[in-house]
Amino acid sequence: QAQLVESGGGSVQAGGSLTLSCAASGRTFNNNPMAWFRRAPGKEREFVAAITSNAARARYDDSVKGRFTISRDNAKNTLSLEMNELKLEDTGVYYCAARSVEIGVLTTEVNTYDYWGQGTQVTVSS
Repeated sequence: QAQLVESGGGSVQAGGSLTLSCAASGRTFNNNPMAWFRRAPGKEREFVAAITSNAARARYDDSVKGRFTISRDNAKNTLSLEMNELKLEDTGVYYCAARSVEIGVLTTEVNTYDYWGQGTQVTVSS
């Protein structure tokens, strides 16, 4: 059974950095787009960043563009999110996600992703 497990969350001061990791098991997602989403307190889950299967293209929400970098290592079946210049509004639970389709379109909608991790908490304080 396919499983995505996030790690690397924690507490950091504003302006700091964190790197999240997502390890896949049970199947490979090397041919599938993957993404990071987050859910801030009291809000809906929202798109953060996505990457194509071969890592040739990435897409970012405007709120994180220039500060976050998504990457993947298909040899290790892992997905990462490097987060710099963290802001208070970056606080939330971060989720790793993967699509079941093998196409290069990078979508931002929650319902286009079929596999989800359990989430890892990121807390940014002043």
